[in-house]
Amino acid sequence: MIDFKNTDFKGHKVIMRVDFNVPLSASFIVTDDTRIRAAIPTIKKILLDGGSVVLMSHLGRPKGGYETKFSLKHILSTLESLLEGPVIKFADDCISVDAYKLSSELKEGEVLLLENLRFYPEEEKGDPSFAKKLSIHGDIYINDAFGTAHREHASTATIARYFNSEHKGFGYLMSAEVENATKLLNDAKKPVTAIVGGAKVSDKIQLLEKLIDTMDNILIGGGMAYTFIAAQGGKIGKSLFEPEYTELALKILSKANANNTKIYLPVDSVIADNFSAEANHKIVSSNDIPGQWMGLDIGPEAIMLYSNVIKSSKTILWNGPMGVFEFDKFSTGTFSIANAVAEATDEGAFSLIGGGDSVSAINKSGLENRVSYVSTGGGAMLEFLEGKVLPGIKAIQD
Repeated sequence: MIDFKNTDFKGHKVIMRVDFNVPLSASFIVTDDTRIRAAIPTIKKILLDGGSVVLMSHLGRPKGGYETKFSLKHILSTLESLLEGPVIKFADDCISVDAYKLSSELKEGEVLLLENLRFYPEEEKGDPSFAKKLSIHGDIYINDAFGTAHREHASTATIARYFNSEHKGFGYLMSAEVENATKLLNDAKKPVTAIVGGAKVSDKIQLLEKLIDTMDNILIGGGMAYTFIAAQGGKIGKSLFEPEYTELALKILSKANANNTKIYLPVDSVIADNFSAEANHKIVSSNDIPGQWMGLDIGPEAIMLYSNVIKSSKTILWNGPMGVFEFDKFSTGTFSIANAVAEATDEGAFSLIGGGDSVSAINKSGLENRVSYVSTGGGAMLEFLEGKVLPGIKAIQD
């Protein structure tokens, strides 16, 4: 595997996997350029060295053929603006004769963007023939798409077979993602605290079981908290509940106790009489929610307790919101936790925002520059933290 930072790309043509799967408006305007912005330093390094770059990505979930709404041509103007340099060439296919002609004619400092990889079903199948055709576009393969590293697709894993160890590697983004997640799992200063939220226990079981081995504290919020509360005999009204996971929730609590890992559940909740931004709301004990009401956020006592634990921590992982933060009435818990994480980081703690809705929350709070690292990969980061081997990483390291 090449050391990207210390490699001179002069004279090389790099085929680079990026994650440009960004949201678009109804008129095909990029509404959040975070993922594109994250790839810019890697692209610029290659161009400044005197290399050229062929970029490949997916966008959305097309059904096996060309669909205008999923064309990567929609992101061209945003990419050109962020690169602040070359006019970017565009291939309206990724393995056509015209695409190869464009890549073969690339000069030093030039960039080519290939059309959406997922217009070919072979991409998601990890098809070796398709991967080999993609590999023809460059003499070095760089993967800088951490958000897709957990998928064994042609462009994220299979393609690496066609490059030896001296001609494949990670870009700046992938390196930073792996480095920061590894630091949290293997080199964390104590006390170590994980904040785990989201709707369902079932989505976070493997993460919780893995974290019990490494965390001093686990703060649980979001809809998943109510399955734990119900498992212990609490009255949760119409709150989100997975009855089939009550036994497992009790096992997790028991394992944590045996491991001296303290699990915190919200002592109080902001409840609503229906799932709506305009719902009536009040604050009650999380163990005593009236029958027709549901918990949609952690309450002020929970916020205070959780914030104190966070501020006394030296290492912090945050994965998942504390409530339905999209609704203003039920956003206080999530944004208060964001503030506590930022304050702890200001005092020297290492904080990793581990993908998904937590990233959206930290960005909406305006505190993204006051935490140590914000991951670009929701599912990929989750699987990495669960201890799984990610195909996109393994393919480079093999």
